[in-house]
Amino acid sequence: MTKRPAVIYGASGFSGRLIAEYLREYGVPFTALGRDRRKLQEVMCHVPGIETADYEIAETCGSVEELAKVFSGAKVVCNTVGPFMYHGARVLEACLKAGCHYIDITGEQSWIREIAEHWGPKFAERGLLVAPATAFMSASSDAACRMVLESGTIDTLETVTMFKGVPTFGSTQTIFAVIQTEAFHLEQKRYKPWPKTTRYQVTVPGYLQTQLALAWGGFPHPVWFKDHPQVANVRSIGGLLDRQIMENVAATEEMFEKEIRPLPQAERERKLAEMANAVQGTTPPRENTHEHRTIDVVVGRGSLDHAQCVVFGTCCYRQTGLIQAFAAHHLVHAAPRKVGFASAAEAFGHREVLAALENHGLAKAKMYA
Repeated sequence: MTKRPAVIYGASGFSGRLIAEYLREYGVPFTALGRDRRKLQEVMCHVPGIETADYEIAETCGSVEELAKVFSGAKVVCNTVGPFMYHGARVLEACLKAGCHYIDITGEQSWIREIAEHWGPKFAERGLLVAPATAFMSASSDAACRMVLESGTIDTLETVTMFKGVPTFGSTQTIFAVIQTEAFHLEQKRYKPWPKTTRYQVTVPGYLQTQLALAWGGFPHPVWFKDHPQVANVRSIGGLLDRQIMENVAATEEMFEKEIRPLPQAERERKLAEMANAVQGTTPPRENTHEHRTIDVVVGRGSLDHAQCVVFGTCCYRQTGLIQAFAAHHLVHAAPRKVGFASAAEAFGHREVLAALENHGLAKAKMYA
């Protein structure tokens, strides 16, 4: 159906329109794909500079067969339709059928473990990349991890990712959906579950007050480094730079364990979706670079060595749009550094990911000995 090399699936969403904006900057022709053509047209009309972009709009019911038909002829699919643990498998299947690389914006560790174990080998056999979490919440801190690993005999990584802003409808749905999943960190190269309903007080550079962080599903980093020859231990936590919001999320986790987990799965998912709708049911305003700050802190430790990398940034969703467009641009013009399951840093280079963010004024990494 399309000969344009990139497809944005879920283009009418908050992240989808930002990916379109940055694909336009990179000069990558794309197909804006979603369930409602009229909504897609309305959203695309408001993307800055869209009149200079080479794009088309396509509507889909979301079946594997229909998605594969739209993906046919493209090189990469940017998937923004979450929660991915509910909706991701059919998009992956369609990418395999169409022979497309796959990237998404997830932060769901359970979904990423499934991709690593089940889908990664299938994509590798086809010479294709499957890179979930090619987005702010993980890609920049993963790149920072690899900066730290250059600094000595580091075998232990701890990461904290925080942002100030308003979670989108899709992000809120995901935050609530992952409450029911098991979160793992990496201990001596084995997955170990985080204790449930536990709050973590963290100190991050640039803030005098401590921040409240959560395991939040576990983050992708333990999965990315599971088989890394140098790394044995990975612990990743994060959240919003808003203590009240984080207290509410933590209270929801506690309530879930007491009242909702015993319910049948379908009922659990329905209640979690309803709770998410009550928190955020609309599209938030466009981010403000002077207000919506981000920070990633990565601390590396070995027996005798220590290093720290801090990524100061702004506008987490704009970072996501840029990282997706950067990755798609690369895949349109060159092969990834790794096929099968990989992180953005593995597939495109950790310094290259950080340079793209810095070149657009969205983030800057600093190393500390």
